[in-house]
Amino acid sequence: MSDASESRTNATEYTVSEISGALKRTVEDVFGNVRVRGEISGYRGPHSSGHAYFALKDDRARLDAVVWKGTMSRLKFRPEEGMEVIATGKLTTYPGKSNYQIVIDNLEAAGAGALMALLEERKRRLQAEGLFDAGRKRRLPFMPRTIGVVTSPTGSVIRDIIHRIKDRFPLHVLVWPVRVQGETAGAEVTAAVNGFNALAWDGAIAQPDLLIVARGGGSLEDLWGFNDEGLARAVAASRIPVISAVGHETDWTLIDLAADVRAPTPTGAAEIAVPVKADLEATLASLGARLKTAASRNFERKRQAVRAAARALPSPDQLLALPRRRFDEATSRLGRALSVSIERKRARLAGQRLTPATLSRRMNEARTLTGRDLARAQAAFFAIVRERRARFARTVTRLSPAPIARRQKLQVDALAGLARRQDQAVARQLDRLRGKLTQADRLLATLSHKAVLARGFALVKDADGAVIKLAAEVAPGAALSLEFADGNADAIATSGTARPKTIDKPAAKSAASKPKEPGNQGSLF
Repeated sequence: MSDASESRTNATEYTVSEISGALKRTVEDVFGNVRVRGEISGYRGPHSSGHAYFALKDDRARLDAVVWKGTMSRLKFRPEEGMEVIATGKLTTYPGKSNYQIVIDNLEAAGAGALMALLEERKRRLQAEGLFDAGRKRRLPFMPRTIGVVTSPTGSVIRDIIHRIKDRFPLHVLVWPVRVQGETAGAEVTAAVNGFNALAWDGAIAQPDLLIVARGGGSLEDLWGFNDEGLARAVAASRIPVISAVGHETDWTLIDLAADVRAPTPTGAAEIAVPVKADLEATLASLGARLKTAASRNFERKRQAVRAAARALPSPDQLLALPRRRFDEATSRLGRALSVSIERKRARLAGQRLTPATLSRRMNEARTLTGRDLARAQAAFFAIVRERRARFARTVTRLSPAPIARRQKLQVDALAGLARRQDQAVARQLDRLRGKLTQADRLLATLSHKAVLARGFALVKDADGAVIKLAAEVAPGAALSLEFADGNADAIATSGTARPKTIDKPAAKSAASKPKEPGNQGSLF
């Protein structure tokens, strides 16, 4: 019954792979090269393989798209979610999912207006975060010691910057080479800015005092890498002041707004970065001359002021005239005053009478006071002795040898435990060292050439003791020395290809006395 039903149709039967292949060839033949305008949807950046997968859509349809790794590196700008673009490529099918897609060979913005709209939106967002505020921008160092330049190492920009710095104020310039155009330009410049900030002040490569991010002019697409959001954030967060010199004076990028100073051109950035050495020298010379003139004028003014003050002051004779006269008058009165004073003292002493009874009375009073003080001292001494003797007696009753004996026993037990632990530790250490020594001995026996000799091989040396590695080194009739596992034997070569060597005796002696390398054991056969 089934055979009859199958015979009723003449339709050709295909496999799934045949249908998929026919559709693939048909789509690729008809749509070999197309340009598609649409909005990027579902873009999440390149895959780990380097390829990018997303979709192009409009208000009614959706088309899967793929950009291979090689094409991604040639794109002028990085695709972003929601960007309207014009994609050039070919349509093909993917049999694994029974759908079709476009393989993009070139990607361009759908007019400068789309890029400008994206740029304005990104600018408004970063400005709202405060990345462009003038209050957070740093002042440039007046005289930097080292300048870091982030630009292409092969373009004319770096040559112009170095030439301008050399003309104005020669100093050390560090160049971080990057791509300044293409998809990876923004990421490379970001890495360069962060790399300069990661350098240490006292490292092998010192951190520069100033950064210049430079590029020549170009279209909006050419400069798109410098509108990267990550780059703008890195420049805003940089601890090193940054000068932006991207494009010409009429061009602007996000990095110009985030940098501390914007230069109209790369050459202008070099002029902003360093002063003119000749102008500084002229200024210093002028200031030095002015300082010398001002110091001389001030010194002369002080000298005149001192002279004027000296004329107004009285002379030393005038200052000392009155004190000198008073001194003379006091000298004339001093002799008479001494005589009067002596007479007065003599009269007072004559009025006082000294007798033995007065002296005895005073001695008795002093003896009484001394005896009283001595009695008080003895009483205090005996009281202190009695108090100390009572305290000592109380202390003696509390003392007992039992606590000392217990403490001694605990210390003896602890010492015995430490001795046991020491013996165990020494034993373990000896076992570990013995095991290492055994392993080293086994390894030495394994690596030694004598183990190879024991397996039936021999070590061949010439008459001078040098090891022979090749048969080409043996000459007919040459005297040989064979080293076996159990001893040495001499032999004479009956054949060979090398010519006999004529060696001077001193040279041969030197070669024989030269120590052999420990690892060069020669050929074994």
